[in-house]
Amino acid sequence: MIFLLQIHFICMKTIEFKSQNEHQTAFAAELKKNVHAYFKANNLSMKATWRFYTKAIVMLSFYIGSFVLLLTTSIPVWVSILLVLIMGIGEAGIGMSIMHDGAHGSVSKKDWVNKLFASTIVLLGSNAINWKIQHNMLHHRYTNIYGFDQDILTKGIIRLSNHAPLKPYHRYQFIYAFFLYGLMTLSKLVADFKQLFLFNKEGIMEEQRIKLRKELVKLIVIKSIYLMIIVGLPLFVTDFKWWQILIGFSIMHITAGIIMSAIFQMAHVVIGAQQPLPDENNIIQNEWHVHQLCVTVDFAPNNKLLSWYAGGLNFQIEHHLFQYICHIHFKAIAPIIKRTAQKYGYDYQVNSSFSKAIKSHIKRLKELGRMKP
Repeated sequence: MIFLLQIHFICMKTIEFKSQNEHQTAFAAELKKNVHAYFKANNLSMKATWRFYTKAIVMLSFYIGSFVLLLTTSIPVWVSILLVLIMGIGEAGIGMSIMHDGAHGSVSKKDWVNKLFASTIVLLGSNAINWKIQHNMLHHRYTNIYGFDQDILTKGIIRLSNHAPLKPYHRYQFIYAFFLYGLMTLSKLVADFKQLFLFNKEGIMEEQRIKLRKELVKLIVIKSIYLMIIVGLPLFVTDFKWWQILIGFSIMHITAGIIMSAIFQMAHVVIGAQQPLPDENNIIQNEWHVHQLCVTVDFAPNNKLLSWYAGGLNFQIEHHLFQYICHIHFKAIAPIIKRTAQKYGYDYQVNSSFSKAIKSHIKRLKELGRMKP
């Protein structure tokens, strides 16, 4: 999540996860063995099934279908507002349920299929390269490690880590945070450029063999076409005034931003999700799988509608441990991960409902508004 253009790294060194504890190594080995055994025993692919593709059609229909209706029908103002709200819901659903799996390569064994679904991020006005570096590479590799995981860097006036500088106004962030979460996708329309230059400055682009100039051109083209379609078309083919179009555009993005930000924050910025720092040698004294259990919390595992809509992001433990598995399988492998964790004496953290997760996030925001580094 990025907004208000406050993007920075403390450093961009490589962190190593090392543990001298053979118990942790044994846990990681058995965990992978148990989960893989489930798919083998049930003759299942770890990739998507018809359930994923059906959901993709529904989410794209929410977004594209509502937009087509806005362009082609004469409707009352209240109906147009309803349609842009549905577009926002669809936009968030595309980001969480379709693009996300595609970017992780968990939809199919075929690379072009994954790239196709990952490319749906253009419907949010963004691009896949920024997301893959920020999310796949940094967030998943260095989850909840301040200075490396961008998701817990200070977002404008929202402090998400106890290692970040504390300001007097942070005391009230539990009140204003959700209003600012709505800026998530809007801000990326501009912030993507600054982020791309940052990745290049830190050497990430070179490491990934990505050419800055090429990606900048792609970014400019993507955003130009996106704005010409989503703002320009209504301006030329409908009777809506320019200010009405901008209001509708903002409502759509704010809706999507609040939904996506809330879902993402429920797993890592809540009570129980640790934020460890590496030692002086840039080493985390935990095996990587154990680290993920320490920094991630599931929520509302029995809420079928939420699990469907959010692309299984309420099963964040499962997703972080096995990001190459399609989210439609998370519900099934969750008990396996829980049993294995408990067998080895590790906490499997979960908030039983969405409301409890929200309360936990608000409580954590209160803590972070008062907690000194």
